[in-house]
Amino acid sequence: MSVNLNHTQEETKHHDGPLKVLVVENDPDIRDILQLLFTDEGYEFKIYEDVEEIIPCLTEFKADVVLLDYMLSAVNGGELCGQVKRHPDFCKIPVILYSAFPKVFLSLGDYGCDLFIPKPFDLNELSAHIERLGARKFEQA
Repeated sequence: MSVNLNHTQEETKHHDGPLKVLVVENDPDIRDILQLLFTDEGYEFKIYEDVEEIIPCLTEFKADVVLLDYMLSAVNGGELCGQVKRHPDFCKIPVILYSAFPKVFLSLGDYGCDLFIPKPFDLNELSAHIERLGARKFEQA
């Protein structure tokens, strides 16, 4: 899979540095693909395999955008999204949820996420969504 996107380093910078993306993804192949994408895009990123509580991760790594797989081992991505959206310090951070099972996800509610993407997703589109949502966070600040 090619991850050659036409964004310059400047396009990924917001305020005082590169766009920061926090990811929770338990599939090692998808983690590898996202790592390649984010490196090519010039993002600063932190990828977790699985977490039960996302707030400590956000406290340590001040993300601009959060990307969550819905189907995780410890707790589903929707619950992690809810933790972000209910927290007064982090509720404005855009959250993207994705799943290979969109019908299951959509039947359970949106958990307050800013965007839902069905898998498989296009890497160019994912990057565009991250850019758009990351820029929106700064406009709200």
